[in-house]
Amino acid sequence: MKRSLNYKIALGGTLASMCLACQFITGVFPVFYIIMPMICGVLITVMANETNIRWGFLMYLAVSVLSLFITPNKDAALIFIMFFGHYPLIRPAFSKIRPRFIGFAIKALFFNFCIIIYFLITVFLFGAQELIEEMGEFGKYGGFILLGIANMMFISYDYLMDTAQIFYKNKLRPKITGK
Repeated sequence: MKRSLNYKIALGGTLASMCLACQFITGVFPVFYIIMPMICGVLITVMANETNIRWGFLMYLAVSVLSLFITPNKDAALIFIMFFGHYPLIRPAFSKIRPRFIGFAIKALFFNFCIIIYFLITVFLFGAQELIEEMGEFGKYGGFILLGIANMMFISYDYLMDTAQIFYKNKLRPKITGK
């Protein structure tokens, strides 16, 4: 079903404002600095499903730029920009790769690439080098430990994306649209 331009703009504005509210919450409750960008990724998936990937990408760009200016927690904005914002848009292409384990391996490599770039930007741009040096032995290996934990989180997030899409299509969308 083809949606009108007004519908796409209204939906994008509403979902983008919800994303920015989630991003703003990370300034009030810093413990949510990863969970809220994940939720924003789910909202971007809704936009892409209801319109198309181009509109989802446009929403990603808008939320990314605005979150850099509005969000008090720049770490949450950066992790959204580096992974959680665009991953839901390219995930369907990765999911089409067969056999499935190769598709998942490519998703995992993409995740690790994004997270390593995020880490490097955080360390060198935001000046966390001293923190790593002060950690001593743990600082040398802490990055690898955190990357392992992040990979476990990625597996959970990837599963959550499947579950969230099924829940939205089967439960929420019919109640919202009345169809």
